[in-house]
Amino acid sequence: MGWTKKIKHRFFVKGGVHPRAQKQASSMKIFPGPASQNVVIPLEQHVGVACEPLVEVGERVLLGQKIGDSNGYVSAPVHSSVSGEVTGILKYPHPRGRGSRAIKILSDKLDTPVSGLVTKEDPLALTPEEVRACVREAGIVGLGGAAFPTHVKLAPPADKPVEYVILNGAECEPYLCGDFRLMVERPSDIIRGGLVIKKTVGAKKLIVGVEHDRVEAIEALREAGRPWDIEVLPLPCRYPTGAEKVLVKNITGREVPCGGLPVDVGAIVSNVGTAAQIFDSLTTGMPVVDRVMTVAGDGIAGKANLRVKIGTSVRDVIEHCGGFTGERGKVIIGGPMMGIAQYTMDVPVIKSSTGIVVLRGETLFCDEPPHFICIRCGRCVRRCPMNLMSYQIGACSDAGMWEQLERLNIEDCVECGSCAYTCPTKNSLVQLVKVGKEGLARRKKRMETLEAGNGAPAGEDEDEDDEENIEEEKDNA
Repeated sequence: MGWTKKIKHRFFVKGGVHPRAQKQASSMKIFPGPASQNVVIPLEQHVGVACEPLVEVGERVLLGQKIGDSNGYVSAPVHSSVSGEVTGILKYPHPRGRGSRAIKILSDKLDTPVSGLVTKEDPLALTPEEVRACVREAGIVGLGGAAFPTHVKLAPPADKPVEYVILNGAECEPYLCGDFRLMVERPSDIIRGGLVIKKTVGAKKLIVGVEHDRVEAIEALREAGRPWDIEVLPLPCRYPTGAEKVLVKNITGREVPCGGLPVDVGAIVSNVGTAAQIFDSLTTGMPVVDRVMTVAGDGIAGKANLRVKIGTSVRDVIEHCGGFTGERGKVIIGGPMMGIAQYTMDVPVIKSSTGIVVLRGETLFCDEPPHFICIRCGRCVRRCPMNLMSYQIGACSDAGMWEQLERLNIEDCVECGSCAYTCPTKNSLVQLVKVGKEGLARRKKRMETLEAGNGAPAGEDEDEDDEENIEEEKDNA
């Protein structure tokens, strides 16, 4: 890469913001998380069809045993993260804000593994079909937070050849540094997992993208990838460099079309943690039963990077790190830009939980406007990495003008929060986008119902329920 292109990559990138990094935990190695007495494993931890339970109350389960699955193609099974006894199958608080069916297991603290785990000595010798089958059986999803089933991503359409496999190491969210620690501590496993992905999708090139100030990770990955001539590309330290479409444009120069996916421009993006998990599951046979996550923030006594068992409660993780300090503010699963604030600490850690950020009450900005107020300054438009008219989307969503949102390409919004971060009137633009997407989806569903019924109006009860739900979402925003 020439020096002019390097300068452009680092400094001249349109859109995005520069929030304070706050990555004090980046120097801390990954350690085991708490050994909880109970784990609660949701049956919905991924994009797509939710799982159905495969076990019953009172049944004994083992570490790595499949306890939930679905017949849907876009889905991923869930596995027990401990050995013990199933004590309940119930509706339980979910990190995404709504209740979900979950399986509660009382741990016997032995972690006895299930028998019959199949190991692969040379994952690169497997056929693409074998890799996809193993990845699905292991319940692997995107561990960067999207939670899209990985076996689906590894099966691109035949008419869309893949040229690039991009491993996403751009961990641009403040506080989070679990991926950074993985790149420093396990670079070889990440590279080998990436090579498996590359072979499976038939790509020509494997590239790892890392923010340019993560020198230790860049050097470790370059050393690990030298035998295969893997390119490790430094990226701008600008949020949201790690967003999938932004990453593709920064690395390949190709722009993902409106409503499209990276595969439409010959690229597949996978998180570095997902690549490491693919290598782990193929070589050990163990499915996804834990994940690396960062625990940080000014409202918690200790910072840490932990490997936490799926189903462990947020309460147990916080207590493991020393508990709260100062006035209690927010507990966020994920980063402060795209994460979701929790209303209870009893929610479990799931596959997409990249971190737990605890903020003090005095840290939070609480003077938000009671309703949408826009001064038309245009800051949100300049900062949007997807070149959207953010203030118009917010206004239409606030007014319930769902049909206008489709023309404004609301579906292209990655909900990175750059608009809300830079808004001088502190409008809750991301929440309004979420409300708008849901309102637009309801409108489309209603129109499909009308077309299917040859113009017959939808049932009054259904319409009233939809409107009540939308109004409730707007109130929450």
